[in-house]
Parts: sequence; C-alpha cells; structure tokens
Amino acid sequence: MPAKATPEAEARQAAARVIDGVWRIESARIIGALARMLRNVGMAEELAQDALVSALERWPEAGIPDNPAAWLMTVAKNRALDHLRHATLQRNKQSELTYAIETLLQDAAPDLDAALEDDIGDDLLRLMFISCHPVLSTEARVALTLRLLGGLTTEEIAHAFLVSEAAVAQRIVRAKRTLAEAKVPFAVPRADQLVARLASVLQVIYLIYNEGYSASAGGDWMRPTLCDEALRLGRILAGLLPDEPEVHGLVALMEIQSSRARARLGAQGEPVLLLEQDRGRWDQLLIRRGLAALARAGQLGEYGPYALQAAIAACHARALTPEQTDWPRIAALYDALAQLMPSPVVELNRAVVIGMAYGPALGLELVDALIAADALRNYHLLPSVRGDLLSRLGRMAEARAEFEQAAALTNNLRERALLLARAQGCGR
Repeated sequence: MPAKATPEAEARQAAARVIDGVWRIESARIIGALARMLRNVGMAEELAQDALVSALERWPEAGIPDNPAAWLMTVAKNRALDHLRHATLQRNKQSELTYAIETLLQDAAPDLDAALEDDIGDDLLRLMFISCHPVLSTEARVALTLRLLGGLTTEEIAHAFLVSEAAVAQRIVRAKRTLAEAKVPFAVPRADQLVARLASVLQVIYLIYNEGYSASAGGDWMRPTLCDEALRLGRILAGLLPDEPEVHGLVALMEIQSSRARARLGAQGEPVLLLEQDRGRWDQLLIRRGLAALARAGQLGEYGPYALQAAIAACHARALTPEQTDWPRIAALYDALAQLMPSPVVELNRAVVIGMAYGPALGLELVDALIAADALRNYHLLPSVRGDLLSRLGRMAEARAEFEQAAALTNNLRERALLLARAQGCGR
C-alpha cells in the first residue's frame, strides 16, 4: 500500500497544478509584455521563466495568490525593471536610467488586474508576428510559436514532432539569436507590410494544425494537442485582427475540420476515412462556429486560399450522408483554389474530387498527368489516390500495387497499416 502523501507534498502538488494551468494561459501575455519593455524576446522568455520558478518555490509555502496571473506578471515585470536598471548602470548613463525607470514604472501600473489587460492585444499580436517572422526557417517559426505563444515545453514540442529535445532546443536558441542579430523590431508590421507578414503567421498556424490533424510520422493518426493549440491561436488572431478575411477563413477551416476529430479514430486509434465516418459523432457546435467564421470571411472580402478550403470542408459538413455530398460544388471550389494557389498537392486533391463528381476514369487521367510531371515523386498520397481510383475502376491488381507503394512511403504507422489493409482488400 503506497504511503500517504504529507501535507507539504500535497501543497506542492496542488501549487504545481495551478502554476501549470496559469502558465499555459498567461505565459504568452507575460512574455509579450516583457518583450515590449525589453525589446528582446529571448530575455523576455528567460525572465518570465524566472517568475515561474519563483512561483514554484513560494506558492507551496505561502499559498496560492488570489490572482495568480497578476502575481506572475508583477514578478516578471519587476525582474525586467531590475534587468534594465542593471543594463543602464553598466552603460554609466544615470540620466537615461532615471528616465527609463520612471517610464517603465508607469507602464507597470499599480492596479494589477488592469495591468494584465493593458496592451495585451497588442503584445500578443506583436509576439505572433515576431515568432513567425520570415527571417526564421519554417521549423524555427513553428517551434518558437509553440514555445512562446503556446507555453509548450521543449519536451512537449519534441514529442509532438518526433524529434529530439536537443534539436528543438537548438531551433529555439537559434531563432532567438537570429531575431536579435537581425534587430527585428517588436512591433506590428506597417500597413504596407501587414499582408505579407500575416501570411507567414497564418502559414505557421496552418502547419501546426495540419501536423496535429494528420501526423506525418509516428504511431498516432492525430495529435489533438497541436490541433487545439493551432485553433486557440487562430481564435486569438481573429480577435486581434477582426477585419482580415483570411484569418477568419483559417479559423473556419480548423473549426470545421476539428468537428470530425472523434469520428476520425476507431476504437483502437486506427484511422477512419471521411466517407466511412459516423457523421452523428461530428461536433455540431464546432461546425456552427466554422460556418459563422466562413460567413464572416465572405462578408469581409473575396475568398482566399484558407476560406476556399473552409468552403470545401463546409460542403462535407452540410452533407448528412456521404451520398448527399455536393461533389460538383467541391470540384468548382477546387478549380478556384487551383487558380489562386497552384500546387501539385492541390491538383492531387482536385483529382480526387473530379473522380467523385465525374467518374474515376477522369480522376485517374489527372493523377497520371501528375505522375508524368514528376512533381510528387515521394509523396505517399499520390499512389494512395491512384490506388483508390483504380480499385473503383475494377483494376484490382494495379490498385494493390499502388496501395503497397503508398504504405512503403508513409512514415505514419497507423496510415501504413490502413494502406496495407486496403492493398490486402484488393486480393491477388
């Protein structure tokens, strides 16, 4: 029989649970506020972590504060002020020290509840734009965004993307160094730069979501934590930039896709394909939220790439049964998407839809054109789609070979098992 925990141990455990929850919610706000003060994201995160350590040391003994978020913000801001005092003294500029301290003490207002709300929107928006700055590699943007805005640990990010903790830590360190060396300003881009920079932010959120929705490797078909984090970031961004249609388009896409999460997994965690899902398990609240976000995107302007993908997802969401799916409408939307965002992957998806709307022979013709162009040489979904079209045409031996090739190319174990099962279903 395990020994009963002491009151001190229970207090530590309770404090740790509260600290973890508060940190998840408030860390981005705290780092954003410190980055505004210090103009240095790396130092801002370091001092925010110092405040977290202080909480871990003090709360088990002193008790959890009435307003834990305000406590963390105050301690972190005080650390930032101490850092600025020290840095200014080292430069022997006493007059600048006095001015900086007076200014920053005004910023750290005495009303802590109000201080938590002051500039929060601007701080979070600035933090999003700097975490997703184009000067960083795509991998670095994703890691830094999850770290600074998601509050995920290095271990959690490494687990999500199936890479080593050392690799993630190195990406984050290099990203901070790159931002500092490039003297990237902690500011929302000017109006003439906003669209281009916003595209980078949306791309990062989209990449995080896609990796969660269809994991590229490992033993899980989905990684819900990443989906939830991307959707949270998207909703925050929509609140901060309410007049940007593509922000609402991306949120709509993620809301509608997330509505299927429960139906995409079988009892043993195996993949369940769209046309085989129990649509009664789709989350109708998420669908309604997604359709509302899509309507908002349409009110603000013409559909962009994310809104078009959301409109495609909406066609599936509105169909009560697979047979009710409006495939010609989806095909038309894919035609528009291919014009707006031409890519081999879009063309492959379009081939699937054309095959559903107008017959597998026409879909196969489009897929074979992609093979001839050699644009998706090692993309496992190309032979997977071809196998599906061939099986619908009754060419089972060829379909089996395609499914086996797709299984050999994928790095996701669940998907590999599904593809091999489909190959076996084609017979010999």
